[in-house]
Amino acid sequence: MAGIVEITDIDAPELDVYARLTEAQLRSSRFSGGLFIAESAKVIGCALDAGCEPVSLLMDRRHLAGAGKAVAARCGDVPIYTAEESVLSSLTGYALTRGMLCAMRRPSLPSPEEVCAGARRIAVLEELTDTTNVGAVFRSAAALGADGVLLTPGCADPLSRRACRVSMGTVFQIPWTRLGSGAEDWPEGGMARLRAMGFRTAALALTADSVPVDDPRLAAEPRLALLLGTEGDGLAETTVAACDYTVRIPMARGVDSLNVAAAGAVAFWQLCRP
Repeated sequence: MAGIVEITDIDAPELDVYARLTEAQLRSSRFSGGLFIAESAKVIGCALDAGCEPVSLLMDRRHLAGAGKAVAARCGDVPIYTAEESVLSSLTGYALTRGMLCAMRRPSLPSPEEVCAGARRIAVLEELTDTTNVGAVFRSAAALGADGVLLTPGCADPLSRRACRVSMGTVFQIPWTRLGSGAEDWPEGGMARLRAMGFRTAALALTADSVPVDDPRLAAEPRLALLLGTEGDGLAETTVAACDYTVRIPMARGVDSLNVAAAGAVAFWQLCRP
């Protein structure tokens, strides 16, 4: 285990990554490709399994001899900053889940073509801005058989602390990347790439010509991309119009729709099974 550093000054600059830098600042080139913060032993472990490189750990003192010991042993010689839980909460501004954080270097992203190589079913997230929803969709996609996740340029960061935690580390287990980096890359450019890779596209949306999610034509498609839209407004009309199918989940009691993460889980269960 590397040297344990007792926190005596919460304003120390080496603690900035945990306390005073925004997610955008962590992603900046200042950190040679960017950093992200993994929270909890499970999420940190999944990130390490995926080959992510740790930079430092921040840990509740009581975990040093417990769950944190195994995590620290896997992190090599990185510094481990520690203090009582109350000190760490005052530093970060929130209670640490399972008592530990790890600053890690962001991995480089593959191309959409690399993510989709050999894939039968992929999820495409259009402009999801809530990190909780992004993390929840990743967890469902990984658990229910999707082969990969593609995000449009405006989607929230799957490596944000909250998205990582809500995903329970599945952001490191299922292949994902972005469909470009600017507005010009979606929907026209991104939809063209999906077609070029042989995917038919299915928009989860409420329209007059939508088909139920258990329509046998959907299951019969050899390659299918399931498109999920932003919270509230759903998929853009231009995106829906460009898709091969519009898909609805049948509802009871007059309910019109589900939260995007719940809708994704239903669609993955129905359409991602072999």
